[in-house]
Amino acid sequence: MNRRIHSSLVRLAAIAAAGLFAATAAVAAYPDKPLRLIVPFAPGGGTDLIARTLGVGLTKELGQTVIVDNKPGAGTIIGTDAVAKSAPDGYTVLVATFAHAVNPSMQEKLPYAWDKSFAPVILIGRGPNVLVVRADSPYKSVKDVIAAAKANSGKLTYASFGNGTSAHLAGEMFTNLAKVRMTHVPYKGAGPAMTDVLGGQVDMMFGTAAGVAAFVAEGKLRAIGVTTPARSAALKDIPAIAETVPGYQVESWYALYVPAGTPPDVITKLNAAAKKVAQTDEFRQRVEPEGLVITAGAPGELDAYVRAEEARWRKVVRENNVKAD
Repeated sequence: MNRRIHSSLVRLAAIAAAGLFAATAAVAAYPDKPLRLIVPFAPGGGTDLIARTLGVGLTKELGQTVIVDNKPGAGTIIGTDAVAKSAPDGYTVLVATFAHAVNPSMQEKLPYAWDKSFAPVILIGRGPNVLVVRADSPYKSVKDVIAAAKANSGKLTYASFGNGTSAHLAGEMFTNLAKVRMTHVPYKGAGPAMTDVLGGQVDMMFGTAAGVAAFVAEGKLRAIGVTTPARSAALKDIPAIAETVPGYQVESWYALYVPAGTPPDVITKLNAAAKKVAQTDEFRQRVEPEGLVITAGAPGELDAYVRAEEARWRKVVRENNVKAD
């Protein structure tokens, strides 16, 4: 080997080593600037609540400010796509929900690959949706809603926080199994949807427990059913819709994803921090009374759960011919 070639190889090796050192140092220093939690809904509602509660804990745990950034619209697709197209450095994190697993079968074409554009971080928790009506509504039970829907086909309305969200599919499954027709009214988030339910513009909503609990506690809404197969331990006084509509089951969930290509060590740090926050008394006291069951496992557990959910709901959407409005 002549000296020139040897010298070139030495330089290349030095450059490669420097690059590896720099990358390792960057991961070791993570995070060294603020993080953004992207919530694909408008402010207000269960996902926003979970994100802000989690953000406070992550700020303390990571030593960097964690900003909640609401990017609503298109049934969570706008906010989700923003994360898919972000730098894979761990500073932009998606707060994903039920819609993440349902949109692939609800939308003909997504601007991202749901199963390839993201890396799983952690499944925070799972919980029921709750069928709520205004406190002064004439509907005091699931049976009342079914009777009214049969007597006034298509006239009763239910709000959701976007096409493909748990509130939407909960309504679709309800109308299908109860054999009634109601009109779906989608919004860009639970906040605006809740405003119109409270204001009387919409009859009801299958809201997340986290999103409706405060209004129920304040006496502004009446909860008449939970979407889990049996009564929720935290909401044991509210009947399961399945008690009236056999086979009915819908579950909400909250998880964190980062763009695909994010360094594994960064994901490990995020997972550990989020897990620690989710298991604190402060976080549990805030969310468990509203029916959320904390899971907070490994990234692989989130991946397996969401893939199973996507397959289950794809079957439901196809069999019931559910369309995005």
